[in-house]
Amino acid sequence: MLTWNEEKVISVNIEKVWELFSEENLQRIMPNVVEHTPIEKKEGIVGSKHRQSYKEGRRVETYIVETLGYENTESKKHLRIGFTLGKAFEIEAAFNLIKLDETSTRFIYTGHNKGINFLGKVMLKISGDKNNNIVVQDFMDKVEEEAMKESTSV
Repeated sequence: MLTWNEEKVISVNIEKVWELFSEENLQRIMPNVVEHTPIEKKEGIVGSKHRQSYKEGRRVETYIVETLGYENTESKKHLRIGFTLGKAFEIEAAFNLIKLDETSTRFIYTGHNKGINFLGKVMLKISGDKNNNIVVQDFMDKVEEEAMKESTSV
């Protein structure tokens, strides 16, 4: 199983960073997501499901993303999702935003990728932590980059 727990401070207001995790803006921080369609919306958001398609090269993988946790207060934002990818991987990710002040937000990205069958376990061993760390850092950098664009365009 691969796990990650990374954080960085983004010099942007928490609300502006949080907007990037909305359905309308998701492709800005996850450009390879080519579809994100609600299929079951729950009151309170937890339990809601979306059909999501992710394009890598020529291949498009479609899966169901379930919202496992959600909090939206003035000083803390939290979104936790889970999905099974290709019947081989169980993936959970959590995005936490903590307001430091009016112009700074702590962004914490945690999660795990677990092989659920022989193929998934072997593929995770081959890809290793180094490749996973690159993917995690690239995502965090993309969130910061888009948040900075958002704050300068206002």
